[in-house]
Amino acid sequence: MSALKSRWGQLIIGIICMVMIANLQYGWTLFVLPISHAQGWNRAAIQVAFTVFVLCETWFLPLEGYVIDRIGPKLTVCAGGVLIGASWVLDSVAASLTVLYVASALGGIGSGFIYGATVGNAIKWFPDRRGLAAGLTAAGFGAGSAVTLVPISNMIAHSGYQSTFLVFGLLQGIVVVVAAQVLRAPPGVSTAHTAALPSSGMSALRPSRLHDITKDYTPAEVARQPVFWLMYLLFVLVGAGGLMATAQLSVIATDFGVAKTPVTLLFLTMPALTFALAIDRVLNGLTRPFFGWVSDQIGRENTMFIAFLLEGLGILLLIWQAANPVAFVVLTGVVFFAWGEIYSLFPATCGDTFGRKFAATNYGLLYTAKGTAALLVPFGSVLRDATGSWLAVLYAAAAVNLLAAVLALLVLKPLRRRFIGRSMTARAEERSAAARAAMAGRTVTFPQ
Repeated sequence: MSALKSRWGQLIIGIICMVMIANLQYGWTLFVLPISHAQGWNRAAIQVAFTVFVLCETWFLPLEGYVIDRIGPKLTVCAGGVLIGASWVLDSVAASLTVLYVASALGGIGSGFIYGATVGNAIKWFPDRRGLAAGLTAAGFGAGSAVTLVPISNMIAHSGYQSTFLVFGLLQGIVVVVAAQVLRAPPGVSTAHTAALPSSGMSALRPSRLHDITKDYTPAEVARQPVFWLMYLLFVLVGAGGLMATAQLSVIATDFGVAKTPVTLLFLTMPALTFALAIDRVLNGLTRPFFGWVSDQIGRENTMFIAFLLEGLGILLLIWQAANPVAFVVLTGVVFFAWGEIYSLFPATCGDTFGRKFAATNYGLLYTAKGTAALLVPFGSVLRDATGSWLAVLYAAAAVNLLAAVLALLVLKPLRRRFIGRSMTARAEERSAAARAAMAGRTVTFPQ
């Protein structure tokens, strides 16, 4: 039990919880056709439930983060486990679309509690390795469904979607509730700890050097900072660009005539589209800890520039080589690999910039960018209808990623450097004032 109370134990428990909510997003597609066939509901109407889930998962997160930062991860993750279990149990008996939407809302709110608490806890426990810790935690959500998609698919085929919702809903909810019992926030930073302020070294913005030397900002303060809104814009640009490119993958493959063309790579042979989708599951998980670790070494903005540039160039190459089935599979892999890292880079950057005390709430504010990006995705269909081709959509996705790469390096990096410099100065002044007051014999509460 003592191992579970260590920061690595807390990280592992958080990852397990994230794996348990992955199916609510990535496994939903398996249920759409069975629900439609059984209930006779329009597929588009059924997919509204997915939109409800995403919006509740993202837009409620600032409020959930506020609760998480005040009562800790144990109770909030436990509540999330109850909600996600109830969501799929309700789906199993849903006899109307209204019930289906209510169930999705419960699942989205529950997933938000679990997502916000586990990512926030990772940021707080690993101030020196925020990128890696946030990436590993987010990988549980990105790739967690890979283990259970086949069992879910088989159970739907043999026992029906209702039984599958019931069994996996109870299983996922129970695992989260049990795991939540050992989750805890890290102890407060010792008031005796002091850190030397880096001077000109700030140009690299090395995350490991920012631990406990910057001020903790409340959500109200964060919302007034231009650097926050620039980060929000970048999140929306990359999120929307990646979603536009990946959401239409099957249509693109069909339009270019490669969807069913067999492709052999790494001793495996499958249709190009199937191969591309399989790679998505793997790389969507691997990219998060990989780029998170890289950002711990070379800085957040430098890593953003590399990843966003790779994403933009990957989409351009996909446009030019999509008719080649082997190139299609490889390049979609590049696109997937360069896209999922936003879920490790942005929480780590947020924690570095605004401190760890309100990390869950502040990242909750930033994470609403995912919901904003999702709302922009339908404009891809509008652009496709206006131009008569998906090429315009892909060019737009490439353009926003390349724009984000430039903004990260040339605008966000110097802006955040100046902001952190001021924050470090404010922190040092707080400590000096506290030290002077202590020497004068007054009782002070050291700011955390």
